[in-house]
Amino acid sequence: MLKIGPYTIENPVILAPMAGVTDRPFRQLCLDMGAGMAVSEMVTSNSKLWNTRKSRLRMDHSGEHEPRSVQIAGSEPVQMAEAARANQERGAQIIDINMGCPAKKVCNKASGSALMKEPELVRQILQTVVAAVDIPVTLKIRTGWSPEQKNALDIARMAQDSGIQALSIHGRTRQCMYKGEAEYDTIRTVCEAIDIPVIANGDITTPEKAKQVFELTGADAVMVGRAAQGRPWIFREINHYLKQGEKLPEPAAEEVQQILLGHLSALYEFYGEHQGVRIARKHVGWYLQAKPSGSGLKKQFNSLESAETQQNCILEYFQSFLETNTTRHSETSLESAAQDRGKGKDIAA
Repeated sequence: MLKIGPYTIENPVILAPMAGVTDRPFRQLCLDMGAGMAVSEMVTSNSKLWNTRKSRLRMDHSGEHEPRSVQIAGSEPVQMAEAARANQERGAQIIDINMGCPAKKVCNKASGSALMKEPELVRQILQTVVAAVDIPVTLKIRTGWSPEQKNALDIARMAQDSGIQALSIHGRTRQCMYKGEAEYDTIRTVCEAIDIPVIANGDITTPEKAKQVFELTGADAVMVGRAAQGRPWIFREINHYLKQGEKLPEPAAEEVQQILLGHLSALYEFYGEHQGVRIARKHVGWYLQAKPSGSGLKKQFNSLESAETQQNCILEYFQSFLETNTTRHSETSLESAAQDRGKGKDIAA
């Protein structure tokens, strides 16, 4: 179990914050599928942008599972403190500080992982934000700015001294972006050096990998990001494997259809039909990327302009998929029976 302030998180598998992905509908879906906690998309610390539609939606936590963790991004300590207070007033129960995002548009503003090049500024931000709220503050970082400039251990010690109550580490530097393989030695070193909970992040794509990362790092929890896109059931798969030591079967097509249609309905309700239809396109692409005829359906789906036509498209696809599988199963059974008869077996026995 993971403990952050007064919150005990029983399932030690966390949904990573991802801009443009971990909106409220997706967070709620992943929590329903077994995520122990889901961190919001990053909210800017610039109060001038809080009245935009995007920011208002990102700061909407009504009806969400607890604990509600909201990530804030910026580089000005006072602004960050104001953002922390504002999000607490809007329902945040944990404030997460973003020092891990590698995107150029974030780093060019000296935010995200660019802050790791400025340790004294990091210290000011951490201390100011922690002092500004009476809820737990957590921090997400990378291993450093570049392979030659790894300072995760120094930042981790600074975070603990500043009152940060949990630390997430992505096993890559900012320069690495998402290329190559994540490394976990740095995360293990941090886990051995500090007392606050550490959450390991990076390339956790299967239940087996999750267990391996726990064993390699000694982390208190793991964080799943891109692997949850189109596969929100990965959280229950990891939880089951960690507890039972066995893999769950892939969800049946009927369940995937139900999950996907429920996700679409939540998007339409949250964003309104016009915007929901457009946001649904990327999610459907992730759900179908490994499915037969998935690429063809994605092209068709992306041309649809209404919630009704999108839902009908998904229903028709799964109906066709299920019918094809049923036919194949029947043909296989008949072929097997014919082979048994040819061998003189009593198939009625």
